[in-house]
Amino acid sequence: MKLILPALGLLMFAASPTLARDSDAQIKQKIIRESIASYPGSCPCPYNTARNGSNCGGRSAYSRGGGYEPKCYASDVSAAEVKAYRASHGG
Repeated sequence: MKLILPALGLLMFAASPTLARDSDAQIKQKIIRESIASYPGSCPCPYNTARNGSNCGGRSAYSRGGGYEPKCYASDVSAAEVKAYRASHGG
């Protein structure tokens, strides 16, 4: 009996349907999170909070020209970037 339960659990796991792939919106959010995480400062996007607790707003890298160009909004992520993300992450 002790062997049947683990085997049954393994069989149920193997028989479960594969997980649906992420939607474009979910992938865009992942790309945004990765972009923000890779920014070395504390103000990648206008909606982030600076070290002193204030909103970054116009001081953010997103709002200033030149240098870093973080992805802060879904509209910043192109269809080509979503496609490339899927290709590189097995989706």
